[in-house]
Amino acid sequence: MTGLVYAAGIDVGRDYLDVAVAPAGRARRMSNEANGIASLVRHLHAQGVRRVVLEAIGPYAARLIRALADAGFELGVVDPRRIKAWRAVEGRRAKNDRLDAELIARFALAMSDVVRPVPELQTMRIRALSSRRRQIVEMIAVEKTRLKQAADETIMASHRQIIALLGKQRQDIEIELASSLETAGLTSRGHVLQTAPGVGPAVSMTLLADLPELGSLDRRAIASLAGLAPHITQSGLDRGHAAIAGGRPCVRSAMYLAALSAIRLERGFKAEYQAMRAAGKPAKVAIIAIARKLLVALNQMARNNTPWKAKNT
Repeated sequence: MTGLVYAAGIDVGRDYLDVAVAPAGRARRMSNEANGIASLVRHLHAQGVRRVVLEAIGPYAARLIRALADAGFELGVVDPRRIKAWRAVEGRRAKNDRLDAELIARFALAMSDVVRPVPELQTMRIRALSSRRRQIVEMIAVEKTRLKQAADETIMASHRQIIALLGKQRQDIEIELASSLETAGLTSRGHVLQTAPGVGPAVSMTLLADLPELGSLDRRAIASLAGLAPHITQSGLDRGHAAIAGGRPCVRSAMYLAALSAIRLERGFKAEYQAMRAAGKPAKVAIIAIARKLLVALNQMARNNTPWKAKNT
């Protein structure tokens, strides 16, 4: 195997892990539990694999990702849409778990750019807490809507009890999240971010938890990562149009809410928003533009560890 680069693709399921190695093409199935993951790691080492790629599909892969990172593999956790596009490039239609693993392995062999550092355990815990907080907030919103629609007093009382319970759960998660951010040394950065117009504790928590790259990337990269960068669609004589796409939805939503607040403040972006509206920009387009400008300013603040100043924009 000396001189050859071997890459592996893993199709992750709830119960099983299908793994294939390229260019050898060997595939096998293992259980998605501790012993199975340990066997998979030994198998990959025995095959001379250096790079491993799997699809970003959620919690079923969390334990596997940590084991692969600890074992020293180059690891890529890829948007499933890229794997789907690769299947189209190869002109293949047949699909099952084994074939998917082989497809991902060939993708891993060809696409070295997918390798990314795996977050530390503390970072992953912070993200998990932030995700849980968002889930609880969404559940509270649903229950409040149901309460407004209820007519029976017993049903209304039930909704109020659930809302109160979820509110307590949210408080507990927020306390734990704040403690984890403090342990990670991010509390002071949160205070700096909150000096910006429109950025309160909830928005700063989201940025710290779900956009840890803030302050380490340039303005274009951070906007793209947050889903606030416009991407052009143009062909032939069509002038095309630019629209935001991709990125992290939770960060984009948080920045949109921050922008809604910032455009109401004199020290924020009220004048710029009004100028864009006067120039004919639709309200939503103007708000997205403000959200992007605010994020770029926050990125600079995080990089320099300096509070808000109007010149940051």
